[in-house]
Amino acid sequence: MDNLLPSVQTVLATTPARWLSLTEMLPVELLTRPAASGEWSALECLQHLLDTELLVFPVRLKALLAGQDFQAYDPDAEGTKPAASQTAAEIAQQFAELRAASLVLLGQVTPADFDRIARHSELGLVTLSELLHEWAGHDLMHTVQAERALMQPFIAGCGPWRPYFVDHEMAQKN
Repeated sequence: MDNLLPSVQTVLATTPARWLSLTEMLPVELLTRPAASGEWSALECLQHLLDTELLVFPVRLKALLAGQDFQAYDPDAEGTKPAASQTAAEIAQQFAELRAASLVLLGQVTPADFDRIARHSELGLVTLSELLHEWAGHDLMHTVQAERALMQPFIAGCGPWRPYFVDHEMAQKN
């Protein structure tokens, strides 16, 4: 990708606004509804993005810039659950604040840094360019995952239009 840095910056900059809008406008019942049994809800996707903004991506970016290796991250073992004391909008706001700081850090990166390498404890050698691709892809993946969870009750109720959603419907296992 020729325009990697501006593309990644744009993806990463748009994600918080999306979440702020979703969490301010949608009812908590919809945000906390998983797409299917065993799947994450939109709120759990947001919490995961918050966790990785705090513990993963900026930490790895700093490590790569410093030529230091870093450990793998296991969201099942190291991730947190949304705190009952926090509203979805508060979690989105916290994510937005952390992301703003990450964008400042990302602003220090130049294309000359793309080939910097470090050792990931599970994946082996990785480049800064690969991390940037993964960061943007990760944001988009979990946004799609969250929106798929939000779609499910609407798909279920759309009657004869339901076949149009076959690629997005997830069977509820109750």
